[in-house]
Amino acid sequence: MAHPQPPTIGEYTRTVAFAAAPNDPLHPSATPIYQTATFAQESALEFGRYDYSRSGNPTRDVLERQLAALENPGAPETTRAFAFASGLAALTAATRTLLPGDELVACDDLYGGSYRLFSRLLEPRGVTVRYADFTDPAQLARAFSPRTRLIHFETPTNPLLRIVDIRAVVAAARAQGPRARVLVDSTAMSPWLQRPLELDGGGADIVLHSATKLLNGHGDVTAGALIVRDPGLAEELAFIQNAEGAALSPFDSFLLLRGLKTLGVRIDRQQATARTVADFLASHPAAFEVGYPGLAHAPGRDIHARQARGGGGGVVITFRTGDIELSRRLVESLRLFPIAVSFGSINSTASLPCRMSHASIPAEVRARRQLPEDLVRLSIGLEDADDLIADLDQAVTSASPPMFDPSGGQSRTPRAKTGAVVRRSPSLLPQAHAPAHRPIPAQP
Repeated sequence: MAHPQPPTIGEYTRTVAFAAAPNDPLHPSATPIYQTATFAQESALEFGRYDYSRSGNPTRDVLERQLAALENPGAPETTRAFAFASGLAALTAATRTLLPGDELVACDDLYGGSYRLFSRLLEPRGVTVRYADFTDPAQLARAFSPRTRLIHFETPTNPLLRIVDIRAVVAAARAQGPRARVLVDSTAMSPWLQRPLELDGGGADIVLHSATKLLNGHGDVTAGALIVRDPGLAEELAFIQNAEGAALSPFDSFLLLRGLKTLGVRIDRQQATARTVADFLASHPAAFEVGYPGLAHAPGRDIHARQARGGGGGVVITFRTGDIELSRRLVESLRLFPIAVSFGSINSTASLPCRMSHASIPAEVRARRQLPEDLVRLSIGLEDADDLIADLDQAVTSASPPMFDPSGGQSRTPRAKTGAVVRRSPSLLPQAHAPAHRPIPAQP
């Protein structure tokens, strides 16, 4: 079905200008929630356009067409999207294209739920799963085999925010033959910042989103999406979506569609604030090891700039304190960052990935892959940057009062592996009789 949007309209326009209710004789300006399980049929001998909402629903259809238009605006009529009940439901659907004896190769820095799916469900059922560091050209060159049928990676990766060269992975996959499909989990960027399908010189076959995060952006929907260009693959995924019954509900489709309308304005604001917060952390006297793709000297910055719109860093920041207990105290001292899994909402959050989102990866595997236990992940929302920075500053003070040496004005903070000595600013010195938690000032 052709999409009504011309490919030349502006990016912000595309998020809001679309057919809200095709073929609805009342022409509503907002997409209705077709909250029904079944549709009455004109004939007892054949089905109409809709019969059962698992198989198709008008609200979900509008959402899926809009997802396709946002992900591949240059060719929306040849692109199909599929909305699922969660990001993992979407990934599971993609893995249903594999058969026993097939091989899946994944980047070794990935979401804990993906690892659980691969290790606990795919491998016991005869699918070989291998991992490699896709940021290492030497490993990438030998990562795939003639048995490889699906290649999975995130960029930026979760939780370390490493940058994987999408074109390089596609080229390595094509060298093994056309049967190896490349799946890019673009959750951390969204189509507002990164579109793996439309990269010149070699795009991905499948784009995956945990739509719970940036696409929805309001923390009130659990959803996932797959977007593809190949008609044969699209038909295969359509069958899987219907046969397994993990499609997104009409109400959740409505909420996700509403969230997409503010995708650009939300991410622009959140990303600008994230850059400010990342700069603050990177220059902090505590000498945090900060991860943020938007920083000038971030590893893989040049690659990221070539495949992400404007080289934007997104809304997620990570940093290391050098000590798991310090990280815990810091996160628990924050007032504007609720401790929560997931990311990408309008509200900022904080978490310890190795104890939360990635806890399903066994400790020995995390250690082998060098996932730092002290890593803190921040998701930046719509709050004022000054407020977030002030909150982080007070949390560092509360969590890590320095061992001040009056003779040299230096303090030693435990640093994993490095034992670095850092100089504290006066704001980080202990404050006599200061309460452990000060109330947040009343909002005007």
